[in-house]
Parts: sequence; structure tokens; C-alpha cells
Amino acid sequence: MADELDKEPETTGEAEHLTRPRVEALDRILGVPFPVLDQGFVRVVDYMGSDESIVQSARVSYGRGTKLVHEDRGLIRYLMRHRHTTPFEMCEVKLHVRVPMDCWRQWIRHRTANVNEYSTRYSVAIDAAQTTPPDGWRRQAKGNRQGSEGFLDRETGERLSAQEAEFQALARKLYEERLTAEVAREQARKDLPLSTFTEAYWKIDLHNLLHFLSLRMDDHSQWEIRGYARVIGEEIVRRWCPIAWEAFVDYRLNAVALSRLEAEIVQAVARGDLDGARVLAAGYGWLEAGTAGKKGLQRNRERSECEEKLERLNLSVPWR
Repeated sequence: MADELDKEPETTGEAEHLTRPRVEALDRILGVPFPVLDQGFVRVVDYMGSDESIVQSARVSYGRGTKLVHEDRGLIRYLMRHRHTTPFEMCEVKLHVRVPMDCWRQWIRHRTANVNEYSTRYSVAIDAAQTTPPDGWRRQAKGNRQGSEGFLDRETGERLSAQEAEFQALARKLYEERLTAEVAREQARKDLPLSTFTEAYWKIDLHNLLHFLSLRMDDHSQWEIRGYARVIGEEIVRRWCPIAWEAFVDYRLNAVALSRLEAEIVQAVARGDLDGARVLAAGYGWLEAGTAGKKGLQRNRERSECEEKLERLNLSVPWR
């Protein structure tokens, strides 16, 4: 069998010698944990592909030939700009992450990855939980039911942090007492708090990873998972595929996408027709008066998002 494997394969023509793309900047950080939160981390376990792989896939060709580097950059930026996604799927990365369970619930909703998570049925739960500093307790946002804005005062924060520490210690004590009493791990774990850290291997292609980052690096995303997304993007993807990362930042992360309605408003404001912009907004139903006893306009998510975009473009909000 060994002799058979050592033989050169029969081919119909001369085979081209291929080598795996290697990225020195990423090789240097393989296995290096980047800290996130108080006891979490992200590290690269393995990867496949590079910027060059994206270009090769798009051209359905191996080898650089006579193509120049600036041409490769232009092609990657064109692919990103026009949302030609398949070439980016040719790159994959495998990460090892340690993340609080409540944050992991959001993370695992991205179903386009291969995942293997630490099992608390088979192993003892990780003895670590995310803690909140006294100045880190956020207020519930008034205009967004799933978001936060601002922070509680220091005195309240100190009380909440002390209660958190007491609760986490008690939950861990009960868990370990159950294990000592030979309660099955799968049942002993049921009262562990969602702040308990879990670990997982998470393998994903670059296209779906960039989609994950576009959502989780956004300012509207929860602060905790945003910290993980920033590390993955700025410390890992930026080293791994720097041209694709640059294009992603320019065309996705920091871009302003306009709906047809928003584009009409922006055009009116840009030409100085604020009255016309207000008429358009009223026609969209954005300027309905608030209910009895409340001043101002009714809450309208589309209008609020348009206001944010006008501000980013340094344009006036005509109905204010």
C-alpha cells in the first residue's frame, strides 16, 4: 500500500504544483488568546485561504500570472461593493472562544458556522462567570426594547455588583454540592447563571463571518458581544485578509445604505428644499402627532433611522 501511495498519479497533462496560502501575520498569532470581558477570550486555531484565494476563486484560476497586486485589490473591492459573495466563501477560519452563556445565545443564532461547544453533561462547568463593575450597569433604552443607554449611578452600581458576586458564589457552591452528592452533571448544572462562561470551537467562512461582524460590530448590538466582534474583526480578520477587511470597512461597516424613501429625503435636503423633505416625510406617515398627553411625534423606527443617517451625512433633519 505504501508503494502505491508513493507513485506519481497518472494525469492527462502536466499538473500544476500548488501550495497552501499562508498569511504570516496570522501565523504569528495562532493560538494566542485575545482577552475579552473579564475572563473571556478569542484565539485562532486554524485557517484556510487568504486575500489571494478570493482572487483565485473569482478568476477561476490558480497562480498570479501577470496580475498586479493593485489589480487584485481592485477586484476584491469590486466583489465586496457589488455583493458577489461566493469568492469570500473560499476562506475559512476556526476560532476557539470563551464567552458568557447569555452572550453565546446571541452568537449561536448565526447558524452559518460549524460549532462544537464545551459539554456540561460530560464535563464540570467552567468555574468562571462574567462580572459587572460598579460603573458598568446600563439603563434600559426608552426607544429600543432590546437595547441600553447610559449607566446607573455609582452607588447603585456598587450595590448591584455586590449582589451579583454573592449570587454567583452561591450558585457555584450549590452546583459543586450537587456534584459532591453525585447528582448527574446534566441535572446539577440547571441553576448555573447565564453569566457562566462556556467555550466552543467556531469554524466559519469569510463571507458569513463578515455578515456576523456587520451585525455584531454595529453600535446597536449588545456591548458584550460587540467586544468579541471587535477583536475578531480588528485583531484577526484584519491580519488574515487585509484587503478584504479594508473593503468590508469601506463598503459595509462604515457605509450608509439608503432606502428609496431615505434617498428622496436626502436629495431634497441636499438641494435645500426642507419644506419638500417635510412633505415627503409626512407622506410616508413619519410625522404623525403623538398620542394625547404626549408632546412631539409618534415613535417611528424608520424616521429615527433616517435621522441617524442624515446626521452621519452632516445634513439637517428638516422636521426638527
